[in-house]
Amino acid sequence: MNDVADQLPTPENDRFRNEDGEVRGDFVDLVEKALSCGDRAAVLDLAGDLHESDLGALIEALPRDDRPRLVELMGRDFDFSALTEVDDSVREDILEELPTRTVVEGMRDLEADDAVAILEDLDSAEQREILEALPAVDRVQLQRSLDYPDNSAGRLMQTTLVTAPPFWTAGQTLDHIHDAGDDALPDSFFEVFVVDPAHKLVGNVFLDTLVRARRSARLDELMQPRHVVTVTEDQEEVARMFERYNLVSAPVVDETGRLVGAITIDDIVDVIEEEAEEDIKALGGVRAGESLSDSVFGITRSRFLWLLVNLVTAFIASSVLGLFEGQLEKMVALAVLAPIVASQGGNAATQTMTVAVRALATRELSDANAMRVTLREASVGLLNGLAFGLLTAIAAGGWFQSAGIGLVIALAMVTNLVAGALGGILIPLTLDRFGYDPAVSSGAFVTTVTDVVGNFAFLGIATLWFGLS
Repeated sequence: MNDVADQLPTPENDRFRNEDGEVRGDFVDLVEKALSCGDRAAVLDLAGDLHESDLGALIEALPRDDRPRLVELMGRDFDFSALTEVDDSVREDILEELPTRTVVEGMRDLEADDAVAILEDLDSAEQREILEALPAVDRVQLQRSLDYPDNSAGRLMQTTLVTAPPFWTAGQTLDHIHDAGDDALPDSFFEVFVVDPAHKLVGNVFLDTLVRARRSARLDELMQPRHVVTVTEDQEEVARMFERYNLVSAPVVDETGRLVGAITIDDIVDVIEEEAEEDIKALGGVRAGESLSDSVFGITRSRFLWLLVNLVTAFIASSVLGLFEGQLEKMVALAVLAPIVASQGGNAATQTMTVAVRALATRELSDANAMRVTLREASVGLLNGLAFGLLTAIAAGGWFQSAGIGLVIALAMVTNLVAGALGGILIPLTLDRFGYDPAVSSGAFVTTVTDVVGNFAFLGIATLWFGLS
């Protein structure tokens, strides 16, 4: 097996990923063969040195039955932090298959935030079983984090910190860091938190400031105030604060102001990616937790409701056509051209809605600028309506040899693109005002508006222009 592995590109050329950054199929095949043979040495030779992110990608690329087998065969050499890099459903499947003792052993060396990320997907009975097998100190620490609300800073923070009193000098602090064992220090940290006797945060000193200072300089002379996060603050708000102030880390305090943890930029990157992914999926009517590893039945069930809502709105839009049944029978061109107006309005509305939903999520769109942005989008809709109205008038007039039909579709196009622009921004704003997620709910309403307005405008104007009844 090792001879076969040697045929892959060398680590310098990345034997795990190809030039496009994708996981190499031949690498995965070799790992599968090693797992089927139970060849631990070959598995370690192939996957033992992978970064936790790459190991997570390998796990997702393997067949479902091979995933827990990889963890067990690698034993103590498996980095359990790799399980934080995989989809929730994949992680749950693996944890269900692994013996409790294997999970406990793997979690002993994890930072608190990674351990919480693994535990929070389990049901309470499984959590309790794993927690009871951990040392008392770790158990209390993790249980406290799990008691915080979902998606809060308390779930996201690491609890291993470097702290010092304000009267310590830079030399004393550096000596303390040097003498501390690996278990007493976080895997990565950027600052020393300065706390009072009640463990309340009074400031911080970044490591670059600390190593540049005179050894005799006191921390209260070097420290600076920090942007502070409370344990119950939503992770999306924390991510927004990191973005706004260009932070690499932030202290977390409880309701009394006591320092209880810290959040670092690597966790915030994950939050930003997670929130963006949720918004993108929601705009398409896809459940936030859906992944490529989900079952066919599970995906079908999760998408059914959204498709049902869209079916209902489609009937509403089609009912407008029923109002003009007689006119459609008298003039076939109307039936041919009506979908064009509705479709173009829907596309324009989707563009506006996408921008509006994202701006609401990032707090760029608010009461302060809502009117200005609404007028801007209406102006864009009007200009695009005029441009596409002219194009469709020329095309439709030439197609049916009728200047009248060209004028009618041009007027309807202008009307619907303006309506689509207004609907695309006003509907998300309204939903957000009433506490609903605009990413989840806007699509169906906006599509209905443009279909109804487009069909009604086109057929109504045609009825008046051509004297149909």
